[in-house]
Amino acid sequence: MNTKRKKSDLTLSILDQSPVHKDEDSVQSLQRTIELATKADDWVYHRYWVAEHHSSDRVMGSSPEVLISHILAKTTRIRVGSGGVMLQHYSPYKVAENFNVLASLAPGRVDLGIGRGPGGLPQSTLALQQATAGERDIGGKITELREFLSGDLAETHPLHGLMASPSPPEAAGLFLLGTSVSSAEMAAELGIPYVFALFLNSDQEVMTEAMKTYHNRFDTTGRGNKRAMLALPVVVADSPEEAAGYAAEIKVVRISLESGRTLTAGNLASAENFGKQSGEKFQIHVYDAPVVHGSPEVAVQKLVDIQALHNADEIVVVTAINDFQKRLRSYELLSQAMTNRGNISTKGQKMV
Repeated sequence: MNTKRKKSDLTLSILDQSPVHKDEDSVQSLQRTIELATKADDWVYHRYWVAEHHSSDRVMGSSPEVLISHILAKTTRIRVGSGGVMLQHYSPYKVAENFNVLASLAPGRVDLGIGRGPGGLPQSTLALQQATAGERDIGGKITELREFLSGDLAETHPLHGLMASPSPPEAAGLFLLGTSVSSAEMAAELGIPYVFALFLNSDQEVMTEAMKTYHNRFDTTGRGNKRAMLALPVVVADSPEEAAGYAAEIKVVRISLESGRTLTAGNLASAENFGKQSGEKFQIHVYDAPVVHGSPEVAVQKLVDIQALHNADEIVVVTAINDFQKRLRSYELLSQAMTNRGNISTKGQKMV
């Protein structure tokens, strides 16, 4: 359920990919995720999401459910969730069970974001899916997942009557993350919140069209939960020059396969590995990321303007500075600017 708020209000959240910073290892990476989450719990951020990536030496969030459980135990207020679970690899029933356990451990604080991509290389997809027969339609899997979460599996479903236990007092909030107009269409048709991930697809024209599509296609007369969100690359620093320097280092690497698929890779090496493992001809493109950057006050105003332009309900911040203390400082400065602005505070609000 959306909370009524002024158009000038801004709700911010965090998506953490658990990156391995320079001169650190995977253990430190996950410790940094916990540290940032506990700080975010004390700042203005509404939710804290962790990502799913496989077979990577750059980002360590291979099991978001496990990480979410630990973060929930270390925090008290902030909503915690996945951004997102790569449902193509898994049984909707098992995902529902996992998140029902989490939602029972921390009622009212759990989000279940779903991603449409593989979250890794073709080899990791093969390893995750093993002997599963064929690919099921992702829209059908999301529908089944939603029904398991609500305990309302259709009578026509062959598994009707099966329970995804336990049954929490409030089911995990369901979201779809995407980078295309088709993902916006799917979210609207399913009647669930939508998050356009500009930090993965730097094409702002696609973002504009996707957000328009979501708003126009969503049936507000039904039982759906409409919430339009943007996941944006954001960098804030003590000076505009410092912020601009960090922003200039952030790139978006996209790989286009001969079959027509386009995916985002973490870096050039990952893109090349993906292309080789796919067995298809491929092209790699590197773009400057459209980073929102500047002083804290300027960055907040830019985010307010972007939110208004796209009629977004919330902005999820992704800060990809390869230095944890500088990354932490960016989130802190943004939070302070939000507090100083005085028109935003998610604390105490009931908002999924």
